[in-house]
Parts: sequence; C-alpha cells; structure tokens
Amino acid sequence: MCGIAGMIHLDGERVPQLARRLQMMNDIQAHRGPDGHSIWTSPDGSVGLAHRRLAIVDLSERGAQPMKGEDGSVLVHNGEVYNFHELRETFAGRWTFKSGTDTEVILAAHSQLGDAAVERFRGMFAYAHWQPETRRLVIARDPFGIKPLYYAQVGRTLMFSSEAKTLLPFLPDVETDPHAFAEYVALQIPLSDRTLFAGIRQLPAGHTLVCEKGQVKIRAYWRPEYNCIDISQAEATDRLSALIEDSLALHLRSDVPVGAYLSGGVDSSLIAIMAADSHHENRDFFHGKFTQFPGYDESGYAREAAGLASGRLHEIDITAADFIESMPKVIYHLDQPVAGPGSFPQYMVSKLAGQHVKVVLGGQGGDEIFGGYSRYMVAYLEQCLRSAIQGEDDPGTRDLRFETILPQLDSLREYQPMIKSSWSSGLFGAFDERYFRLINRTVDMAGEVEIEDLPMADVHQRFTAEFNADGVGERAYFDKMMRFDMRFLLPALLQVEDRMGMAHGIESRVPFLDRPVVEFVSSLSPGIKLKGGVSKHLLREAFGHRLPPSLLTRRDKMGFPVPLKEWFGGELKSFVHDTFHSARAGSRPWMRRDVVLKNMTQMGSFSRTAWGMLSLELWYQQFHDVAHQHRRTVEAMAS
Repeated sequence: MCGIAGMIHLDGERVPQLARRLQMMNDIQAHRGPDGHSIWTSPDGSVGLAHRRLAIVDLSERGAQPMKGEDGSVLVHNGEVYNFHELRETFAGRWTFKSGTDTEVILAAHSQLGDAAVERFRGMFAYAHWQPETRRLVIARDPFGIKPLYYAQVGRTLMFSSEAKTLLPFLPDVETDPHAFAEYVALQIPLSDRTLFAGIRQLPAGHTLVCEKGQVKIRAYWRPEYNCIDISQAEATDRLSALIEDSLALHLRSDVPVGAYLSGGVDSSLIAIMAADSHHENRDFFHGKFTQFPGYDESGYAREAAGLASGRLHEIDITAADFIESMPKVIYHLDQPVAGPGSFPQYMVSKLAGQHVKVVLGGQGGDEIFGGYSRYMVAYLEQCLRSAIQGEDDPGTRDLRFETILPQLDSLREYQPMIKSSWSSGLFGAFDERYFRLINRTVDMAGEVEIEDLPMADVHQRFTAEFNADGVGERAYFDKMMRFDMRFLLPALLQVEDRMGMAHGIESRVPFLDRPVVEFVSSLSPGIKLKGGVSKHLLREAFGHRLPPSLLTRRDKMGFPVPLKEWFGGELKSFVHDTFHSARAGSRPWMRRDVVLKNMTQMGSFSRTAWGMLSLELWYQQFHDVAHQHRRTVEAMAS
C-alpha cells in the first residue's frame, strides 16, 4: 500500500518544474506512505514518477520506489500482487531479481509478457510502468477497483495520482462536474469515469491506460461473466471453500503482522476467524460501537467471534464529539462525498487499528459476490414466481423453484416497502426500470437540489445502458443486479475502505475480492448462490461450521449503524447549523441551502438526504474554498 503520482508530456517535451510538481504531489498524499518517499524524472524532463511508501513486503531499501528494472524500465506501484512468489518462479532465469518485492515482479512480468502481464496478477493494485526505449507509459488498475487511480490532462500534459486532491493544484480552475453531480444526486455513486471535480477522471476498475505516440488509449482487460455453469450445490460448496482458503493464504503474505476488522457480521467474522486459525500473530481484531443509544451496539457479536478465534478485540466507543472533530477529515481523505455515513465509523476504527498493525483484513465484497443485500431477496422471489408461472428454462432461472422459497417468505416481511416499490409498475416489468426505481434518490433530493438544471436524463440513459450490457442473460434479474453493483457500487465502497485506512497509514486487504473466487461465483446460477432465498446461502454452506451459530442465523445486521437520527436532533444540531452557515454555503452550484436548513429544522432528525447534503457542503469547504492556496504555490513555481 502506497501512494503514486506522475506526469508525462504526450509529445515528449519538457514539463516545466517537473521535479517540484512531483514533490508537491507526494507531499499532498504523504499520509499514504509514512515509510519513505522519492521521485524519478527522465533525463529530458518529459516524464516523471513519484512514490510514497508504506513498507509491507521486503522492508529494506531494496523495496524503495520508483523502482528501476534491469531492462531500463521504471515503475511506481500502489497495492499488493499476492501471487508474486509464483510469478517470480515463472521468470526465474529470465530476470535477475534484486529484491523480494512484488513490485519487481511487475517489472519482470511487463518485460516478459508486455501488456498481458496485468492479466496474470492476483491482488489489489494501481501502477504506472514506463519503458524509455519505446517511450510507452502503461497505467493499470486492479479488476475490482480496490486501489484508486485518478488522472487529468491539462494541455498536452497528462498527470495521474492515487488521490484526486493531488491533481487539483495543476488544474486551471477547481469546478464541479455537472454530470458527476447529477450521478451523485440520483444514485450517490459514480456511473462513469467522471469525478465531482471537473477535468479529473478515474481509471475504471479492470482497465489500463496507455500513453504512446502522443495518444491516450483506455481499454478493459477484465470483467466478470455470468454464464451459469452446470454444477451441483455440493460441488459448488466444495469448490468455493477451496478457493477462499487459497485466497486467504495469499492475502496473509506480509512481512508485518496482520489484523482484521470485526463488525459482527458474517463476512468480517469469517475472515477474522480464518486468519487467526492460520497463525497466532493474526489475532488483533478491531471494532467500532455506539453505546449512547440502544440499537446501535453490535459489539456482542464481535466479541463472540473474537472469542471463538482466541483473538484480542480492540474496541472504540464512538461519540458525537468524534463526529464533529473527524467529519471534515473524513471528507478530505475521501476526496468526494459518499452515499452513507459508514465512512465515519470506518475512519474511527481504522484510527484504532493504526495504533496496533499496518495491515488489516476486511469482509468487503461479500454482499456483492454472494448476495447479501435485501434487494437481491426481492429479485430472487420474483424470479421464483416467474419460473413457476411461465415455466422458463433459462440457465439463470431454471434452478429457482417457488416451493424452495416458501420457508423463507416470513423473512421478507421487513422488505415489504421495497417489494411495493419494485412492483409498483407491474410485477414482471422491465428489469432496468424497476431497479433504477429501487436505487434512485432523485425524489428525495429534489427539494434541496436544482434538479431541473442538471443532466438527469443522461444519468438514466447511462444506467440503462450499463444495466443491460452484454454478459448477463435476459431473464436473470438477480445477476443483472449483482453485475451492476459489482461494477459501480463496489468500487465506491472500496474507495472508503482504501481512504479510511490510508488516512492512518494502514493497508486494507479484502480476501473475498480475488479473481478466481469472483469468477467462479459469478458463473453460478442464482439458485445455487441464494438457494431457497437464503442470503449468502453458498457462503454459509461452505463456512457455516466456522462461525458462531448466533451470528450465522442473525437477521438484524445493520452494516455499521450510526445514531445520526438522535445526534442530528440533539448534539449535532449546532454543528450542522454552523456548517451550512459558512460564508460560501449559500452560493453552491445547484444546492438550495435555505431549503436544506428548513427541512432539517422541520425534521429535527437524520435523513439520507440530510447526510447527502451535509457531505456535499463539507466537500465544498475542504476543496473549493481553499483551492487558491495550492494554486498560489503552483504559480510561484512558474514565476
């Protein structure tokens, strides 16, 4: 885990003040790498790379970056390639290794395999590889978007970095992108490569960006496929068990101790228990709780899982005072507002973890891979009804028998509002329209935002295109949901995972997000993954014996609940009021501050809309209101 940055003039001309610009980028994201930093520039000054180091593998100076290969190439790398031992053996005899790092394995792989190298890596990564002989720069991001990569082009200079904030000083102006803003209003996640900063893009997960002969080309090298292979439930369970065991073994490769987040849910508990079973040093677990109000404390489940693993559970009791102190920092490290308040407790727990370890495992991705969201249960119910009525034999629906879901119908009682919304325009209507209704927040935000001045139609059009993209069967509503969430919701959640950890200098690893695991589960029919309408049925079948029975059967997991309803009406009322009364809060594009304040006063409590607007205002304060400070530094460089 580190921070990377770079600049290149697409026509091979000298970039003015290149070294100073790279150093500035390094300084802005210093939190990503407290163990070292360095820059490299080409002799002609047309390209340069920068790196901040968090030392995890080969802690010696041999692991320092930017790293030069024996073929003359130069690399900066953020993240981990977990199968580097196996790849290293592949290149033995063809490359003389000088370090024990996965970074050097990336250099060797590109030397031997060219652009196809990225398809051999299992891990989380964002890297930039420069080959001086061909003057070719290749930038790559891992298949799931675990590691971030942003870029911008100003004139003929392309710049990139691990965090968008490092690019802001070099833009002509810091402005808000209307298309990205519309996406935030509607879905509160990006639907494209745009960011809220006009002119800054993010490289999509599973893509590479190549600069060559003055051109910039972006291509996809991986996407999950949903092809419904013919396999029995027992075979699927055995195969999944082996794949996750293998993934965890790779994710535990580290030259420093490894801890784990422990929320009290199935995913994080399973990862923590399996990690502890593998080695006695992996038994530091971290949990955040809210004890001020009833219904927000899940520490009992976390303690039960920690006890089963003979682990040390470190807990932090999070308060409203923590929110006031930390929220501006949270938004600063995120670079953009996010959909829900979970980033705040994640920040606090990461701060706790940073006091004990440098690597932490988490269960992120489990919901998107195995079917953990309540909306998937609604889709499963509908496909069972469709199959029973229409007798379909599509591979995506033929395993769904209505009689199998009957024992689970009582569990859908709490999802009645969602079912009503999904079926409000017809039970078997167009999948894309009904899913868009489920996740669309435009109606909630309409009063506080000038919807009529935003390109909302573009958001709907892009959603429809992505939701109906090739690779998923026409009748597989469930798989269409999961594919969309994998491509768009998951990277947004992983941004929180990365940023909140890096804010405190720790590396977050997510063992469920391993290509063999995801490729296998994606190939299974919904009837295998959610047999009988049971959330995460396949995962429970494979590893239920490793979990406490009370945790395995619980139905009240809330996903890092935060008592904002109580706080917004009490201890946080003044904080919210003061935030929206800043000198510039009344002049934000598309935001109606007076309506926001009026609604908050009338509600006197938390709502998702209130959270979304508060996050936006804090974002404007953290970046737009202080943009002139960095710009003066850049202007001073040029003078």
